[in-house]
Amino acid sequence: MQFSERVINLAKEAEEKLKEHFLRIDNIAFENTNKIMDSFREHRVSEAMFNPTSGYGYDDRGRDTLDEIWADVMGAEKAFVRHNIVNGTHALTIGMFGLLRPGDVMISVAGKPYDTLEEVIGIEGQAGNGSLRDFGIGYEQIELKEGKLDFDEIERTLLRLGSKAKVVWVQRSKGYLNRRTLTVAEIGELSEFVHKISPETYVVVDNCYGEFVETLEPTALGADLVIGSLIKNPGGGMAEVGGYIAGKARAVELASYRLTSVGTGTEVGATLGLNKSFYKGLFYAPHTVAQALKTSHLAAYVFEALGYNVEPSWREVRSDIIQQIITGTPEGLIAFCQGIQAGSPIDSFVSPEPWEMPGYTDKVIMAAGAFTQGSSIEISADGPLRPPYTAYFQGGLTYESGKIGILSAAEAMLKVKGI
Repeated sequence: MQFSERVINLAKEAEEKLKEHFLRIDNIAFENTNKIMDSFREHRVSEAMFNPTSGYGYDDRGRDTLDEIWADVMGAEKAFVRHNIVNGTHALTIGMFGLLRPGDVMISVAGKPYDTLEEVIGIEGQAGNGSLRDFGIGYEQIELKEGKLDFDEIERTLLRLGSKAKVVWVQRSKGYLNRRTLTVAEIGELSEFVHKISPETYVVVDNCYGEFVETLEPTALGADLVIGSLIKNPGGGMAEVGGYIAGKARAVELASYRLTSVGTGTEVGATLGLNKSFYKGLFYAPHTVAQALKTSHLAAYVFEALGYNVEPSWREVRSDIIQQIITGTPEGLIAFCQGIQAGSPIDSFVSPEPWEMPGYTDKVIMAAGAFTQGSSIEISADGPLRPPYTAYFQGGLTYESGKIGILSAAEAMLKVKGI
């Protein structure tokens, strides 16, 4: 692709300013990679673990060892990774239905969960579809206070609900909300706080987009479950499907009964030859996440310099890979996504348009020039067609390809401005 001198010079300026951030990101990637490799050694990973199983999948050594490695890496007691978890929403739903029972209440303490969970919970959609609400499970929501967890309101709610407060739900990333991402330390503080007031309450974290951005995961600091998708951060761009759940042994066990059935849990499930991509994806994940983080920092610098509001700023340390660019207009949002698509390795000739995507309440535009459909760790951008018309950018399998995508989007935005 050919880029204007203005955009090329802006990228050079950004990279000079971002040297210290890039070094910090590389150091985190090294520490996380070292942790993964230590676990591989401890569990004596060998090529035999990549062999496929069929049918019931009993005694799948590769599957069971990978579960143990995931528990190590997440700082958890137990974990499972499965290819038949179709996306992040599915993984999160397994966790919800695993822990909650009729009469229980789920409390979302970081505002509204991600859009696709609204029908799962029952705050949107048709009654009778099988939402949590259909099963007599209550839902309450606590907003962030000046961008931080409102511990006073959380305490009041827990004390009021008593034993009904079964799950405190926290979304680490911002989703489609204009809010800051929560750090692992903040979630750890929340976990300790909740368990002191209500020891029987589970703290469950939607960990999507946050894995390996820091050197610890929320389970290492007391969260009962963390849940995510393998076609985001932890699959490293190698996993083509799947999700994971990790945490306290009893919580993971209960979730596994919703994955398969009560009594069988994680003891069954043929891997069909996919183990190798999951092991390789976990191995690559810290490095791939580092590439995505560098790309997000570059995006923040470039679009801030072009006069757009961005969140977070290029100066800020991050807790997820998502970069918000507030375009201010539908035309701006569409142009940004079309620019990202044009700068992608796959389907660069396609021009994305807003559409009524299942599970979303507004029309959504999505750009995803990915080798794996829907993969957010590969370069992608999306956003709902509603004010302030924010583009949510994430990913970049390599910094170089991510940079090309950002420069392409910058050129598209300059055209919208008539420059």
